[in-house]
This record gives sequence, structure tokens and C-alpha cells, in this order.
Amino acid sequence: MNVTAGTTYRMLESNLEKINTKLEDLRNQGATGIKLNKPSDDPSAIRPVLTTRTQITSTARYLETMGVSQDKMAATDGQLEHVENIMQRVQEITVNSINGALSPSDMTVLADEVRNLRQELLDGANGMVDGKYLFSGYKENVKPFIPNPNYNPNPPTDPLNPNPPYNPADSTTWPYIYQGDANPTDLEIAPGELLQTNLTGNDLFMGISNSTMQAGPIPPAVGYPSDTGRIDILSVLTRVEEALRGGNINNPAGAGGGLQQQMSNLNLAADQSRRLRSQLGNKASRIDTAITHQTDVQIDLNQILSRYQDADAIQTFADISKQETALQAALSITSKVSKISILDYL
Repeated sequence: MNVTAGTTYRMLESNLEKINTKLEDLRNQGATGIKLNKPSDDPSAIRPVLTTRTQITSTARYLETMGVSQDKMAATDGQLEHVENIMQRVQEITVNSINGALSPSDMTVLADEVRNLRQELLDGANGMVDGKYLFSGYKENVKPFIPNPNYNPNPPTDPLNPNPPYNPADSTTWPYIYQGDANPTDLEIAPGELLQTNLTGNDLFMGISNSTMQAGPIPPAVGYPSDTGRIDILSVLTRVEEALRGGNINNPAGAGGGLQQQMSNLNLAADQSRRLRSQLGNKASRIDTAITHQTDVQIDLNQILSRYQDADAIQTFADISKQETALQAALSITSKVSKISILDYL
């Protein structure tokens, strides 16, 4: 079969187009550092690349949410440290009041200090991070603790106050009302692994566990008692102040229930805070470990992705040089063929 000049030109044109296309692809790889720019570059690599990218995105989401939780847990730990300092100071005041012969004016000064310490603790209980309350459970936009307008200390009782007197077994009679809920935040730190990352106000400050509060009061009760071995911290500080103002050292039926009785309640409250802080610390440590693990996973996934889609810079530039040489040779041959004329055969 004879090869016509037209066939030769078409073949040369096709070869030049292929060489130019290949050179353009190599130059694009050299500029971007990526060899997989479109599915046709390596069809077999598409599936692992897409899968790896999905896993990297998922890992990044885990790291982001755990980082946010870390910040909140650090803020919570700071509040708990402040609670411990307040409880320690109130314990010191109570011990000194029990053991020392203080005048009524001295007791009043100490009562004022306890009142201020209680306000500090209340401010911490209503603490916020990023505009959201730390201890409100799911109700992050609701202030967790507010004064109970119906609080009626007993004794002394106010004959003009028809509300039920303070009862440690009924949270509706306590000096502060909890407006949050009993739903702590669970964070997924790995596929299928959930970890509680915060404390609810009822659990930390009122001594009422989340399970107890979620179950609701047992009729005919309206409020809750603190769980066994736990106590409402704000009530304790309020009662200490009342006992100091009333000069009541050891009379359980007197103002504030007596300082000696409140001393044991203060120890209970301090243990409650320390126990929950320790639990939170263990969970924070678990998140630190999870972050380290997910960071390692992210590094491994990026290495896998690089193996499939990243170009070898040295090899790419060597291929570009070879392809440019091939293009120059093809152009040279094409220019020589283009000079052939029918007159050359006459």
C-alpha cells in the first residue's frame, strides 16, 4: 500500500499532538507537584485516593471537635480549681469560728466574706466559654443558676413567708435554682467511641447525678435530694453564712444548722468537687491520647495520598527534558518533510 503525502502529514500531526499533550501534562505536574490531576491520569488510583481523602476529612473533623472540647475542659478545670480554693477558705473560716472566741462583729465580718465567696462560686457555676454556659448541659444558652425567690431559711422562719422552709431533701427549697438540664455532652473521639467531656451543674454543684435527675422526682415529691454521700454546695455556703450571722456554733436547730454540722458538709462538698475534677482530668487525658492517635493517623493518610497523587519532582523534570528533546526532533523531521515537493521528482 502506497503512503501518500497526506497520510504522512496526518501521521506527523498526530505524533506532534501526542508529544505536545504529554509535555503539557508533565509541565502541569512539575508546576503543581501532583501527577493525578484527572481520572484518566491513573484510573486505578482514583478509588484509593478518594477513600483516603474522605478519611483525612473525617480525621480532621475529629481533631477539630476534640480541640474545642479540650478548650472547654481546660476552662472547666480552671473553674473547679477555683471552687476548691473557695471551699478551702470557707473551711478555714468555719474552723476558726468554731475554735475561737469571736465577737458578734467578728462573726459578721466572716459572714460577709463567706457571702462574697459564695458569689464567686456562683459566678464560676455560671461561667461561659465562647458565649455558652459551661454547666447547663444541653441548654448552653440558659443561665444555669439563679437565686430562689422562695428560699426560706429554717430556722429562723419568717412568719410572713408562706414558702416551705429549707429542706435538704427537696431541691425546690434550696437557695438557688438550677435551670439547665442533666444531659452532658458526649464527644466521639474515634469511630463508635463516645466520651463525656463536660459536667452538668446538677451533678457538680447540687450533688444530684444525671441519672437521678433524668428519672425525675418520685411522686409526690417535687424536688430532688442530693445523692447519698453528696450535697448541694451552694446550700452549704449559704447555711454557713447564716450560722455565722446567727452566732450558731453547735445547735442543729438554730440558724444555718450550726457551724459544726456545716463543717462536715463542707468536707463532703470538697470531696465531691475533687472527685469530679479527678474524673474530668482522666477524660481530658484520654482526649489528649486520642488527639495524638488521630494526628498520627492523619500523617499516615497523607503519606498514602502522596504516594498515589504526588509527582516525583526529579523524575518529572527529567521526563520534561526528554519530552522536549522528542518534540524538537519531531518538529525537525516535520519541517524537512514539509519541504518535499512534487518538483523534487521531475
